[in-house]
Amino acid sequence: MKILVLSDSHGNMENMVRAVDLTQPRLILHLGDCWRDGEKLHRLFPEIPLEQVPGNCDCRPMEPAERLLFLEDKRVLICHGHTYGVKQSLISAGYAAEEQRLDLFLFGHTHRPLWDWRGRTQFVNPGSIGDYRQPTYAVVTLEEGKAPSGGIRVLE
Repeated sequence: MKILVLSDSHGNMENMVRAVDLTQPRLILHLGDCWRDGEKLHRLFPEIPLEQVPGNCDCRPMEPAERLLFLEDKRVLICHGHTYGVKQSLISAGYAAEEQRLDLFLFGHTHRPLWDWRGRTQFVNPGSIGDYRQPTYAVVTLEEGKAPSGGIRVLE
């Protein structure tokens, strides 16, 4: 399953649409900042399922700050990252990943791309698709019985 992971779009719909066109994903995950961008993107591509969580700039108090998804045979946590203090360190995120036996921990917030293994968990921050200088996103491929693969991409 090919997954497009976006975060921190901050109103830049054009970049999000280009990323979808380039990757042709089976699922889109939007990790917050701005929730309404995810909704607009889903209206443009209703055939592609979308899952999202709010970020620190989104006023969505009724939405959960994180969600645990079961994709293929993987346990995947999606969050914006601010509730784990990811700008300071990944210690809290690492504890959560270990406690929940996650295969994949997806977060945004820092606007800095990251693709890193910590223990059994793949940590991925797609960076900021809304960045006007160097927008980035992640493509994650999940196959049953295999480790998550893919990488960070710069939108050209």
